[in-house]
Amino acid sequence: MSRVLIIGAGGVGNVVAHKCAQNPEVFTDIFLASRTLSRCEKIQASVLDKTGRTIDIRQVDADNINETTKLLKEIKPDILINVALPYQDLALMEACLNAGVDYLDTANYEPPDEAKFEYKWQWAYRERFEQANLMALLGSGFDPGVTNVFCAYAQKELFDEIDTIDILDCNGGSHGHPFATNFNPEINIREITQPGRYWENGEWITTQPLEHSLEFDFPGVGKRKAYLLYHEELESLVLHIKGLKRIRFFMTFGEEYLTHLRVLQNVGMTSIEPVEFEGQQIVPIQFLKALLPDPSTLGENYTGKTSIGCLVSGRKDGKEKRVFIYNVCDHAESYKEVGAQAVSYTTGVPAVVGATMMLKGIWKRPGVHHMEEFDPNPFLEELAKRGLPWHVEER
Repeated sequence: MSRVLIIGAGGVGNVVAHKCAQNPEVFTDIFLASRTLSRCEKIQASVLDKTGRTIDIRQVDADNINETTKLLKEIKPDILINVALPYQDLALMEACLNAGVDYLDTANYEPPDEAKFEYKWQWAYRERFEQANLMALLGSGFDPGVTNVFCAYAQKELFDEIDTIDILDCNGGSHGHPFATNFNPEINIREITQPGRYWENGEWITTQPLEHSLEFDFPGVGKRKAYLLYHEELESLVLHIKGLKRIRFFMTFGEEYLTHLRVLQNVGMTSIEPVEFEGQQIVPIQFLKALLPDPSTLGENYTGKTSIGCLVSGRKDGKEKRVFIYNVCDHAESYKEVGAQAVSYTTGVPAVVGATMMLKGIWKRPGVHHMEEFDPNPFLEELAKRGLPWHVEER
């Protein structure tokens, strides 16, 4: 008997609600809350239609710690699944501490006024969660999330020594819009336009945005050009993958997408600095977000597949070895099942699997933790069962 509160009613929140509803033996009571109740109502109707289960919906301002604490004390969930904005991570962690509730998210904290994301703000909560005998699981999406677990599985089952890891993320799908982002436009664009960063031989190396690229043959998609970005899972993986000499993150972008992005940058539309317009202060990137398609609406006409995995090299039994551990997810199939495109699906399913690990006591440890700190095998077994089969390919 487990009660879950999901906060966030965007594309990922929709997937999480559906997948929890599909798993009644773990998630017996499901609550969904957001600032915008109409979004919750839409998901509630879809879940009822597809699964026959009724989820409870509430309105809450996730930035308001007291309001969220009050809701948590009223509902008394066993876990809070945070699929709201990364800006709200710390407020929701505070509320969980106030109410005595375990916490899970899919992306690390990012301050609204600075295009920078790192784990230091959430790591600062370690002692408080330990003392409260509560667990916070960080980054239980796909990347971060499943990619961390792939690395842990490689370390446990496939290699004696790991030298290098390249995390490779390809969306080979098409949504039919000239320019749109697959998750929150503000977060997406901030991530892409900041300097790249990777870890090699014990130090962090910074690059210009999209300065480095490589071509990779993605299963299910084919050859695509991928660009080096900084991504948060690198920060924790360098601590937990023993003997690692280098780790990088790459993501694919089409030329049309990059052309639009360059133009928007050149005219200042991706800036996070407020500007005055007709007597009002507006943030250009927030205005741009209002003009772009809502990512949760992209699924209906989406075709193609995502292909995301970890290219790992090292040694096993004294022999050189190189493998690609990956998942391929189909946009149209995701939409058919839960009414969402594959980018939302591949984030939402691992959030539900991570919560399952915690609620069943398979992953249970007070404090603030990352995915790769736990046994990867039961997570990967559940992941395949819940709609994201994974594969290991010798390269």
